[in-house]
Amino acid sequence: MRKALLAVLFASCPVLTNVSPVSAATKSDPVGDYIVVLDSNQNAQAVASDHTQAHAASVGHVYSHALTGYAARMTKSQAETVAADDRVRWVQPDGVAKISRTFPTGINRVDADASPTARINGVNEPMAVDVAVIDTGVDLDHPDLNVYFGGAKNCSDGISADDGNGHGTHVAGTVAAKDNLHGVVGVAPGARIWPVRVLNNRGFGLFSQIICGIDFVTANADQIEVANMSLGGFGNDDGACGTVNRDAMHQAICASVAAGVTYVVAAGNERDHAANHIPAAYDEVITVSALADFDGFPGGSGRPTCRRDVDDTIADFSNFGADIDLIAPGTCILSTWRGGRYATISGTSMASPHVAGGAALYKVTNPAASPAQVKSALQNAGTLNWTWPAGDPDGVQEPLLNVATL
Repeated sequence: MRKALLAVLFASCPVLTNVSPVSAATKSDPVGDYIVVLDSNQNAQAVASDHTQAHAASVGHVYSHALTGYAARMTKSQAETVAADDRVRWVQPDGVAKISRTFPTGINRVDADASPTARINGVNEPMAVDVAVIDTGVDLDHPDLNVYFGGAKNCSDGISADDGNGHGTHVAGTVAAKDNLHGVVGVAPGARIWPVRVLNNRGFGLFSQIICGIDFVTANADQIEVANMSLGGFGNDDGACGTVNRDAMHQAICASVAAGVTYVVAAGNERDHAANHIPAAYDEVITVSALADFDGFPGGSGRPTCRRDVDDTIADFSNFGADIDLIAPGTCILSTWRGGRYATISGTSMASPHVAGGAALYKVTNPAASPAQVKSALQNAGTLNWTWPAGDPDGVQEPLLNVATL
């Protein structure tokens, strides 16, 4: 497993100094970008003006505080001539810097970088799978997300499915941020995101609005393989699908699952039994609790970062119980945010999209798999390589999501 990495890469910058000038430019005398460093006692603007007139240098930035010098576009021979000027300390080719894609700790912890389907290698290759994010919406033009505009649905207030909160965009990034050496990367990089807004800018929504989102997903079940619901309210499981019940949201999810959509939901953050919260209590969904993980590795040696907790144990805020199907990283998760930004937040809301990404990976190679088969496959691929607390009320250690073989 590779460690999380944030780096700035620089092209090599050979130094040109006291080089004899050459005559007229030729095809072997290409135009390039250069940085001219002057003696500190020089007037950078004046020297840059002189060189513009004498050597036809096209001057850009002029530096007078941290450095005395300027940037210019000119031919190689012009750069060599400028380097011979007594006022010049040296001339170097300009370099290219870029921010390297960050591996969030959760991506490391679930071994997404080892998945043969994810193929995380810095090359953006959109994945042939569709995931609905039923949430606060998604930043529709975030550069790190493959948002499907034709799959946008607004069941909440506002005029579009654009994210006015940030939560839905964060979820979408954990599921499927692009593998593009920029920002972050998701579990299923480049999967097509359907932004389904059912919560308002404060993160609240009525059950009727959530059902509107489920209804939309079901209408497009021929295209959507996975739906993530990092949301919930108080309620109880009223029975299995097909039985007589009076829970409209459960009935809607039953129909959507029957249509072939795999639902992944957050267990909730109340330190309570998941059985007291819906949709977490429903048997037909994959309910996910949160692992406190600060370094992306097992062993419990990670130091707390954005919040206090015990590394490699169930997060102190996470709901628990027999309704939990999987556990996944949910503390201090870095992901995409509204406004083209990135943010680090915690919750079972952050754990659930790791599993939704895992479900998407499995559906790529097993397109005919039913939601029940997807759940079983993810549980079987999971590991018990995390610190199980002796006081776990349900007496069962849930498998930790691991996608290395998916």
